[in-house]
Amino acid sequence: MKESKGRGAASNPANRFEKTSYEVSDWDEPGDPSPHTLFLKDSSKSIINYNDSPDVGFTTSINPYRGCEHGCIYCFARPNHEYLGFSAGLDFETRILVKEDAPELLRREISSKRWEPQVIAISGVTDAYQPVEKRLKLTRRCLEVLAEFINPVVIVTKNELVTRDIDLLAELARHDAALVFVSVTSLDGDLARELEPRASQPACRLAAIEALSAAGIPTGVLIAPVIPGLTDHEMPAIIAAVAKAGAKAAGYVTLRLPYAVAPLFEEWLSLHRPGEKEKVLNRIRSLRGGRMNDPEFGSRLRGEGPIAEQIAGLFEISCRKAGINSTRPKLSTDAFRRPQSPQMRLF
Repeated sequence: MKESKGRGAASNPANRFEKTSYEVSDWDEPGDPSPHTLFLKDSSKSIINYNDSPDVGFTTSINPYRGCEHGCIYCFARPNHEYLGFSAGLDFETRILVKEDAPELLRREISSKRWEPQVIAISGVTDAYQPVEKRLKLTRRCLEVLAEFINPVVIVTKNELVTRDIDLLAELARHDAALVFVSVTSLDGDLARELEPRASQPACRLAAIEALSAAGIPTGVLIAPVIPGLTDHEMPAIIAAVAKAGAKAAGYVTLRLPYAVAPLFEEWLSLHRPGEKEKVLNRIRSLRGGRMNDPEFGSRLRGEGPIAEQIAGLFEISCRKAGINSTRPKLSTDAFRRPQSPQMRLF
């Protein structure tokens, strides 16, 4: 086992739904230390996803991409790639499915009389501002649709590329219809590069918060994930830094390791933080009732027990000290409209 340059995962674990598996080791050869990214067409016929999870702050979301080249080793979405016949490991960050028709599908769905105006989350699963978005602009084109309809949107991203779309977000914000959360895991650039190899560096994320806030766009921070024994001590510094940059709200999610993410994260610890491995794993288990993951609503995002209470207390104290809200600003659907089609305008 060795590190894959520029990637979060070091391997491709077997797909839990497949009876057979295979290993590809070509990328281990000298001169080609990192697997190349393939972009595959996703022929989905709809774009708006619905969920009824009581601990998620939205019921509808869109994700222009499946898989994420950011390569965050801890990403809870990695196991979703197994439903597509891929691995949750390197496949998740090197086999990216692209919904080329996302903007057109979005327009069709919110144009329907059946659509009840409501907040749409972008990046509810994978990051809509991952590197390929700079070229494909699918997220921007979806935002253009939302801005035309003035349908409220909340975005979560760890990429400074979100600032490219300040013009659209500022227009939506004029109607209380835009909110951006920038995800910050650590202020340590070296650690962030190891945890999230192709995401923006922490300093760039702070700069993005500052630029968004200066443009009048409500902006917050999501400290996600909080990794006990590795990053939890940074919470006060992160909250102080984002408050200084102009963030108005904050939230956090404690590390959770569903399915294949647990062995992938253990593998990452062995490679990057071997001396802290057992301490981190023991604290995770103490949060999760002795397990590596707890899927129960109500506890899965925060954990339970003394360490969970300590993290929650540190978060609240840090927010109060920095003068930042622990609740997110409200978004409004009051300005929603269905623009007339070109044909209707003739009448």
